[in-house]
Amino acid sequence: MVYTKNENIFDSFFMNRDFLIMQFKNGDINKREFLQLNFDYIQKMKLKPFDRIDSFEKGIYNYQYYNMLAKYYYMMAMDIKKQRKHLSYYRLYLDECKYYYNEKDKSTFRLLKHLNYENVEAYYIKVKSKKLMNKLYEIVLKDYEYAIFHSKSVWLLNVLKKEGLFKEGIRTSLIDDYINEKY
Repeated sequence: MVYTKNENIFDSFFMNRDFLIMQFKNGDINKREFLQLNFDYIQKMKLKPFDRIDSFEKGIYNYQYYNMLAKYYYMMAMDIKKQRKHLSYYRLYLDECKYYYNEKDKSTFRLLKHLNYENVEAYYIKVKSKKLMNKLYEIVLKDYEYAIFHSKSVWLLNVLKKEGLFKEGIRTSLIDDYINEKY
């Protein structure tokens, strides 16, 4: 799905995003397919991330853009590791993954700042992965549907705590099925 000249790029982006979320929730696609379809869509749009986040739409687009690239390169790295071939690419893909996750966290911060940190809640989430336990947290923008972000960034966590947005304790993620499904 590619937007037309008469269609707002954000309308197209959100329509595709919501469609894929529904397909995943309904069990029509798995997490790996969800990630691949998101990645393909972002590539087709040929729209780079925005330098300035001055709207919710730009912020969510940047988050999605960087998150999809990070997850895509992580998926590629794990595929290479399993195949035990071309291991030099494994490190390259992991570096790409880390770069995009960092950009995603910066975009999250800019969006939260744009929204003046209003109606935002964050907390650690229950995860099956021992590697992510007590590290992965969820950020919920309560005024927007499907505006749920995740991070394990320490510097972003400190910002959330400083702003009084981080709640202690561990909760079940609002998208627990997605978070705890391997890809």
